[in-house]
Amino acid sequence: MVGLLAGAAVNAARHTQPIGVFDSGLGGISVLREIHRLLPAEHLIYVADSAHAPYGAKTSDYIRARSKRVADFLLEQDVKVLVVACNTATVHAVAYLRETLPIPVVGIEPAVKPAARLTQTGVIGVLATQQTVNSPRLQQLICDHAAGVQVMTQACPGLVEHVEAGDFSSTAVRQLLKVYTLPLLDAGVDTLVLGCTHYPFLADALVDVTHGKMTILETSTPVTHQLMRVLEQEDLRRPQTGQGSVQFFSSKADAQHLSSMQTLWQHRITVGLLPDAYR
Repeated sequence: MVGLLAGAAVNAARHTQPIGVFDSGLGGISVLREIHRLLPAEHLIYVADSAHAPYGAKTSDYIRARSKRVADFLLEQDVKVLVVACNTATVHAVAYLRETLPIPVVGIEPAVKPAARLTQTGVIGVLATQQTVNSPRLQQLICDHAAGVQVMTQACPGLVEHVEAGDFSSTAVRQLLKVYTLPLLDAGVDTLVLGCTHYPFLADALVDVTHGKMTILETSTPVTHQLMRVLEQEDLRRPQTGQGSVQFFSSKADAQHLSSMQTLWQHRITVGLLPDAYR
């Protein structure tokens, strides 16, 4: 009986542990918002590795090393599940993290499968970082889920930096979006996949520059549903009573960065600076 009681107490403690979420910067807040909306009782810890953004311009080894460093910090915060809310980090580091971490790891993938089902023209587009566009993982997704569909991939240098700076609709942003999307539109793309978690914050500008002629898909809801399945499978879901807390950390500290985070989260927040060992 004592053993059963002790086991129940341990399990209850696991239920109340936080969920860790990280991205190369601020883009993963789009995922964090959806997790908080669908799992309001869960405690969440978000890390923006903005001092090292964008990951899309870095090497695979660098991305794996940074991802592991941030994951180690979150493990110190006693998280029960890790959500990699970054397409580039998922492509280059999620397999390594699953091999080396003692907790479940949920990654994120471009929504190629639903886009292939939705398209009426038979042509879909994927906007992503250069590293994601070049990755074998994206090519495998296309092979597995887009047979018979033409997939046009477009690397988008500069977009992450604008989002990190809190710039979602300036003339410069719109010009970049035109450069990246109008050729896709001319090629018959009717369904556009946002293959970077930063890009949903540019959705309004995207709709404007493409005149609403594309269906835009992002992945915050699918990854949250996958997280929910993992929590259920591992018996880690917190009872849905009360409101969970949300903590923010970053590897970068300046007033503009804090302002951008608050704009994206849509509430005033306090952001902790990662300890030196993890920056």
